[in-house]
Amino acid sequence: MTDDLRSAGTPTLEDVARAAGVSRATVSRVVNGVRNVDPVIQEAVRRAVSVTGYTPNRAARSLVTRRADAIALVVSGAGVEPEAAGESEDTTASRDGSSFTAQVFADPFFGRVVTGVVNYLRPRGMHPVLMFAESSRAREDVVAYLRQGRADGALVVSTHAEDPLPALIAEAGLAAVLFARPARPVPVSYVDLAHQDGARLAAEHLLGRGCRRIATISGPLDVPAGQARLTGFRDTMARHGHPYIPIVEGQFTQESGEAAMERLLAEHPDLDGVFAANDLMALGACHVLREHGRSVPGDVAVVGFDDSSAALACRPPLTTVRQPVEGMAAEMTRLLLDRLSRPDGPVTSVIFEPELVVRGSA
Repeated sequence: MTDDLRSAGTPTLEDVARAAGVSRATVSRVVNGVRNVDPVIQEAVRRAVSVTGYTPNRAARSLVTRRADAIALVVSGAGVEPEAAGESEDTTASRDGSSFTAQVFADPFFGRVVTGVVNYLRPRGMHPVLMFAESSRAREDVVAYLRQGRADGALVVSTHAEDPLPALIAEAGLAAVLFARPARPVPVSYVDLAHQDGARLAAEHLLGRGCRRIATISGPLDVPAGQARLTGFRDTMARHGHPYIPIVEGQFTQESGEAAMERLLAEHPDLDGVFAANDLMALGACHVLREHGRSVPGDVAVVGFDDSSAALACRPPLTTVRQPVEGMAAEMTRLLLDRLSRPDGPVTSVIFEPELVVRGSA
């Protein structure tokens, strides 16, 4: 086959080499992510790839790099073990799995994580594989999947403080990065938010509006983020002379926010401010307040946390503490790819700063 015929068909490495003015071997090294190639040459090859429309053969590249060019995005929780439930493992996995995945897809937080991961990986010719690890069998499947090289590493989002998956991955020596600080120390990199600082912003905003009878709907207190947001809120209120704050624990769901708000109104009917530890619970709280004839923010000011789609769906739109989830997910992905290129690099953490977004609810 002549060069002209090859150029008329699917672009090849030779086509890219001619366009870049380098050897075929150099193009191969750049395309396969081999380190120590001069940055100027790398840029010339990338421009030539764009101009020619060359697409690397994934199977052939995997043989050279021993990489799958896929990342496992794992949503993990502690789960209910069959021994404790008195059921067979298959029955428990089926029941827990369906409820777990339903909960995941109902929460806008996870969609934002996926968006951040996909947007970072797509320009790099990689893709995420979504996996759920809600039981011991599912966790074993994730570890086996990674051991077999079907994904190059894992991005792990844990929903429970007792989740054993981060420790299992660390013990297996597999590449991973966590979204959120693990409840128990493990040698795995992570990204997180300064949750206590975010709760401080919420408390100071409510106090600044003149609210004096303030309550909070906390997140689940077996989740580090739930604990940190409650601690930050209570500490700030105490520093401003409010040593007692009514607290009802929620589960980061709209339904739990509604139930918590019903209880707070029954026990503290004169409250004039509420901090909910995420937007879904704040949305539920606003619904209940309206049903009880309380105006928001006229009678009760409400502040949420996350700045998710639920904040804009609320009426009035929620004042909330912004957690830059998409940026955090992108950074988590960057850390993992850096780990893959430097397996002996140090474990690290990146902490993002929260921001108060003022809208109509407070």
